[in-house]
Amino acid sequence: MALTSGSTPRGLDGIVAAQTRLSHVDGQAGELIIGGYELKQLAGRVSFEEAAHLLWRGALPSGNELATLRREIAELRPLPAETMHVVRSAAKAPPIDALRMACATLSLDLANPGDIAPAADIQAARMLTARFPTVVAAHARLAAGKEPIAPRADLRHAANLLYMVHGKEPDPIAARAIDAYWVTVIDHGMNASTFAARVIASTRADMVSAVTGAIGALKGPLHGGAPGPVLDMLKEIKSADRAEAWVRNELAAGRRIMGFGHRVYKVRDPRAAVLSNVADELSKAALEDRNLFDLARSVEQTVLKVLEDVKAGRNLRTNVEFFTALVLQALGLEPRSFVATFACGRVAGWCAHVIEQHGEDHLIRPQSEYIGPRGLKLGGDGAAIESAAKGRRGGDER
Repeated sequence: MALTSGSTPRGLDGIVAAQTRLSHVDGQAGELIIGGYELKQLAGRVSFEEAAHLLWRGALPSGNELATLRREIAELRPLPAETMHVVRSAAKAPPIDALRMACATLSLDLANPGDIAPAADIQAARMLTARFPTVVAAHARLAAGKEPIAPRADLRHAANLLYMVHGKEPDPIAARAIDAYWVTVIDHGMNASTFAARVIASTRADMVSAVTGAIGALKGPLHGGAPGPVLDMLKEIKSADRAEAWVRNELAAGRRIMGFGHRVYKVRDPRAAVLSNVADELSKAALEDRNLFDLARSVEQTVLKVLEDVKAGRNLRTNVEFFTALVLQALGLEPRSFVATFACGRVAGWCAHVIEQHGEDHLIRPQSEYIGPRGLKLGGDGAAIESAAKGRRGGDER
């Protein structure tokens, strides 16, 4: 159907771009379905590797399948020399940029990087999922003036990230926290980075190319977000009794309150509910974190009350960024690496969408609505004749 003037939704809001079995987001009900399961049925109850298998294969793995997948991912964790060279060269770059650059080199390690057959896609998905945490951890250490730590094949995927960052085997509670976090963010409908990956895959481009493009989309603050500033907000507020005045002042100045509001959700982000419980469990292990968590709980309620008063009807509720900040800082991760750490979980979802798009094998090629001038002409000497453009604007302006 041809588009008529003014009929194109801004940002393609409400346009269905694909059919998928991978995830469903209901912003009105606050529901997130991953592979047929509500998020609360998965996060904290299945491992990240199990959730990845669910998206890639369409079902949770059997015991033998899970053991095989864990072994395969563990074997793929070490980085090729070319990739490590890129990570070292990008030590001063933002972590998400380092991850994008490193990801692009990983096609060098594939026997046939252009192969998009199902088996090749699954192999590439395992490789990318295995190596993203190795890249992020190596970059974090290099940025801190330390040498990278090689991955351990005997650790679970989430625990291995924390080991490579801190150089010691993590507490089981910490390992469970990062695992639950990655399951929580593994997929989320047709978001910008997922759509970017699918568009690239629809051209029959390979998995690594599509995922590299997805990282580029994730970097943008309108999509990847900025969980780090949530911590800055809490530190600036300092105490619960200062929260309301601080929030009202920020809103009066036209500034956004970090960790609140979402493009899709008009109720509390279901991922925030899951991560709130994760942050609570983590905070019980350290008094300082407990105090920060208690402050965050109080600030959350204050912000919601003030937003309802100042921006009534906007339905600005707690989003995933708010408790992500608390969880990741409690795990000893630096705020600058938060978005790249997010990508370590979302990569499994990106790969699943690429697999699905390759299976569909149909080019994504939407139309555009032209709103520029018409009738422009060139003179004999090649110079533009301005009158045509001026006439298009509605009259003779001589």
